[in-house]
Amino acid sequence: MLNFVLCDDNPSFLNNLEVMLSKLFIKHNLDAKIGLKTDSTSKLIKYVENNSVNVLFLDITLNDKNVGLNIAENIRKINKNLNLIFTTAHFEFVMEAYKVNAFDYLVKPISQDILEETLLRLIDYMDNSNNRFIKINGTTFINQNDIEYIKKDGMRLIYNTKDAEYATYNSFAKIMNILPTGFVRCHKSFIANISNISHIETSTNTILFNNGSKCYIGPSYKNHFMEVINLGNPQKYLDNINHT
Repeated sequence: MLNFVLCDDNPSFLNNLEVMLSKLFIKHNLDAKIGLKTDSTSKLIKYVENNSVNVLFLDITLNDKNVGLNIAENIRKINKNLNLIFTTAHFEFVMEAYKVNAFDYLVKPISQDILEETLLRLIDYMDNSNNRFIKINGTTFINQNDIEYIKKDGMRLIYNTKDAEYATYNSFAKIMNILPTGFVRCHKSFIANISNISHIETSTNTILFNNGSKCYIGPSYKNHFMEVINLGNPQKYLDNINHT
C-alpha cells in the first residue's frame, strides 16, 4: 500500500486535498492511504522517521516563510526515495523546489484534473522505474525495502511486508527475473529479502526478520543461500547468525 502524507498550514486546503486524493484512489482503484495530514513540521519529521512514506505533498511556503525547502532537505536525509510534490501559491519558488529532487510542483488552487494528471504520472513513474517499487497487480505497488519475504501458497504469492500481507496470483518463475538482487530463494516456498534479515538460526533453518516474522531455509537451498549471505551480505547480518 502506498502511504501519502500531506503537510500544509491551511486547514481548508489540507481537507480539500485529502478529499480529492481519496476520490482519485477510489476512481483508479489505487491501493493507497493518507497516513498523516498535518500542519506541524515536527509531527511531519517524526512520522517520516518512524514510517514508510511514499509520497509527500508539502507546502513550500509554510507560515508565509520559505520553510518547506528546509523541511524537504531534512526529509531527504531521512528518506531519499520519497516522492515529493510541492504545493504553493507562489510560482517563483519553482526552480528552488527541484533542487531537492521534487517530483512535481503544483500551484494553488489545485483542480481535481491537475491533481489527477500528477497522480497518474506518479503511478506511471513508479510502474516504469526499476528501483524502488514492485508492482504486484494493476493498482498495488510495494516498496521493495518493506518486503521481508515472499511465500508461495498454491497458485498465490503472499508478500509479507513490515506492516501487512499482500496476495496475488503469480508464480516464482515469473517474478524471479524482475526481483532485485537482494531477493534470494531460500526454500521451495520462500524468497527472502536479505536486506531485512535480523537473525538466522542455522540449527532450525529459520530466518527471522526485522518485523518479527520468519520463514525457513530448505535443505536443497541452504548451501546456496548461506553462500549468498556470507559473500554478499553486510557483516552486521553475519554477526547475528546463530551457529549452535
